[in-house]
Amino acid sequence: MAAAGNAGNEKVDGSMDMNSSSVSDENYGWISYFLTLKGNEFFVEIDEEYINDNFNLTGLASQVPYYEYALDLIIDVENDEAHELGNEHQEMIENDAEVLYGLIHARYILTNRGLHAMLEKYRHNAFGTCPRYSCNHQSVLPVGITDQKGKSPIKLFCPRCEEIYRPRSARHENIDGAYFGTTFAALFFVVFPELKPSKATASYTPRVFGYKLHETWLQRSVQANKEAQQQYAEEQKRVNDQRKIMSQQQQQQQ
Repeated sequence: MAAAGNAGNEKVDGSMDMNSSSVSDENYGWISYFLTLKGNEFFVEIDEEYINDNFNLTGLASQVPYYEYALDLIIDVENDEAHELGNEHQEMIENDAEVLYGLIHARYILTNRGLHAMLEKYRHNAFGTCPRYSCNHQSVLPVGITDQKGKSPIKLFCPRCEEIYRPRSARHENIDGAYFGTTFAALFFVVFPELKPSKATASYTPRVFGYKLHETWLQRSVQANKEAQQQYAEEQKRVNDQRKIMSQQQQQQQ
């Protein structure tokens, strides 16, 4: 009886494992897959409720050729027509889904939920730190220099020196800047002003043998260089003239 009971328990446990596995597979949709890809660490998860609101997607259909198929793929809706397409079209739909997600993402991170999702990443230095020495490893934010897709890759904005930089990782250089847009970084500190650091005032001071260079050092060095070149040219002309005279004298003597 005990053996039978154990066998029954094993069957129950086995069915529970299968059920939990199927549930986890269902929960692991396209968005979860997209966010786990290398190079997509800067993106946050967009609420499906936001994606399902057509108002939030206004104007995006004209920017994505396979818009309907791509949208269904993002929200994990079965599309029988899409399955009938060839492999080439399937790849194009997959690519359009990534583009569409990026364009929606640029809008989502301007919402309250999106801003707080980006805040969590910012607090954990998920976007990296400023490469400038005087900024002392200040956390940076992703930013686009244009809102038009396909125009410019993503940049990183440092709120301390207020400059933008290229991402350190090559895989992040391929992210379209339009997926974060030109508004997000500035709006972030409007919503969270307590996180805005004071602007960096420290700067590197060049010194020669321990002495600070005068503010006019470059102008004076350029002028001195010009004068030296002019003197060299005059000296060369004088030497060449002397050689010509000596050559003429030698010819006359002959």
